[in-house]
Amino acid sequence: MITKGDLVTRKSYQHDIIFRVKNCDKPLVKLMGEHIRLEADAPLEDLEKVSGDEYHRRKVEVDEQEAFSYRLFKQDYRLLKEKRDSQAESGYATGKDAKYFQIPPRVLHIDGDPLFLKKCIALYEELGIQVHGQYMHEKEMPEQVMGLIEKVQPEIVVLTGHDAYSKAKGSVRELEAYRHSRFFVEAVRNIRQKYPNFDQMVIFAGACQSHFESLIRAGANFASSPSRVNIHAIDPVYVAARVAYTSFMDHINIWEVIRNTISGEKGLGGVETRGLLRIGIPYSEHSEDPS
Repeated sequence: MITKGDLVTRKSYQHDIIFRVKNCDKPLVKLMGEHIRLEADAPLEDLEKVSGDEYHRRKVEVDEQEAFSYRLFKQDYRLLKEKRDSQAESGYATGKDAKYFQIPPRVLHIDGDPLFLKKCIALYEELGIQVHGQYMHEKEMPEQVMGLIEKVQPEIVVLTGHDAYSKAKGSVRELEAYRHSRFFVEAVRNIRQKYPNFDQMVIFAGACQSHFESLIRAGANFASSPSRVNIHAIDPVYVAARVAYTSFMDHINIWEVIRNTISGEKGLGGVETRGLLRIGIPYSEHSEDPS
């Protein structure tokens, strides 16, 4: 018996991806990627439960990918910090012990998967980024995103969840051939109507196999998926983090952003964008939170 919450693979796809069963009360079982942002349907007879040993083996591989991506980001973060330290010493103060304070941007991360959202929030916090996370079905994003932006006042908005391209519904160029891309596109367009400046509000949008070109045309700074491949659950976090830790005086090297991700240039792309981090002087211990 296969029930809601079970971990399964698809026989017809040579067991390539582990999915969580979202529901199985219809002719086709709805599936959500366990580690990637892909949504799919499959007949019950095509599914096979994943054993504990097999799940552990694959999770080790995923954990290694995530650890490598994290190390890449930390290396880049150190380089960015060294640059800020150098600027503070030479441009704002005398002596090598010059201190400065940072005003990082706030991130609003809206996710169509509550488990992925929890994982992403933990990573934001580990990276020291102020974030407000909100679980929301992809279909609701166009209507509700502006209300959340007014409430949270972010400088970076991440719109992600699950998506998939279906060849049976049309060509890769047709937006209607995608499960949720049109909702991401509508949400981005709604944001850009009020925040047209790409350097004032930075937007990441998309999930697995999403219609990259439509998302960019709608006004996303970064989006998935140029080659219609699957993207990893935490990839959007690294994109947002790179923007958050790059000075507003500097343009972001798109390749340096993408190389930190697990999906790479086939899964993610974007347009020229400035960073959003601001530094100030002098640093004052009296300004620290007494709590």
